Amino acid sequence: MMHSSPLSTPLAVKPPALADDHTLVNEKDFRSIVGALQYLTFTRPDITHAVNKVCQHLHQPTLAHFRAVKRILRYLKGTSTYGLRIISQSALTFNGFCDADWAGCSLTRRSTTGFCIYLGSNCVSWSSKKQPTVARSSAEAEYRALASIAAELTWISYLLRDIGVTLLHPPQLFSDNISALHMTKNPVFHARMKHIEIDYHFVREKVVIGALETKFIPSLQQVADVLTKPLPKHSFRTFRFKLGVHNLSLASLRGPNEAHIQSTVNHDSNQKETEEVNHSS
Repeated sequence: MMHSSPLSTPLAVKPPALADDHTLVNEKDFRSIVGALQYLTFTRPDITHAVNKVCQHLHQPTLAHFRAVKRILRYLKGTSTYGLRIISQSALTFNGFCDADWAGCSLTRRSTTGFCIYLGSNCVSWSSKKQPTVARSSAEAEYRALASIAAELTWISYLLRDIGVTLLHPPQLFSDNISALHMTKNPVFHARMKHIEIDYHFVREKVVIGALETKFIPSLQQVADVLTKPLPKHSFRTFRFKLGVHNLSLASLRGPNEAHIQSTVNHDSNQKETEEVNHSS
């Protein structure tokens, strides 16, 4: 991997079907590398979804799965100086963004839940996880994602209260699915929703007592999208920046500023030019 060329994203927009290749690889080596990547996700939320995908094949990894791991490593090679940046001077707000890739798994047709939570402008919690059951609609998949992040927001709220941090406003939860948001505010419970009754009552109760606010956000601004599916380079870099993953070698100890942002943009542009040259040659 030392002489391999870096890549701009950890996942291809149209990844190859991993189930088509049955050539097995060494399980011990595969699990060792994936375990190290899991550890790295503690400070690199931008690779969380990619690592989650390869973690689903630890029991019987094939050559296709190993190629997926190598792509993540090639992405990390080009972003080795990147990491999660925490800003000390930030407003005391508490927001969450959640999304779901409905029936995204080609093998099981289960959906993937992705969410990220911000304390001020700092991303403090994130997750990308396949849902345990098949969702019969996109609204159902999104609502299960709402339930997952609502539980995480509630736990962090209790933790902040225990250490003496008082939030001035209830947490705000942003979703790009209007149907799921309507379910959080509509007291009518009908037969089509009974199979997600527990999730429904949990989120609905939080909204009713004022412990949680749900709001709509356009899909193009939904940062949790990067935790549910592969994205094109431009969208991936935009959401990576919003997650707080920056080039730390260019960071100033005084906090984020315009020069730092411009330096990061220039670094990405230079990397893009290098990729184009390698591709043409």
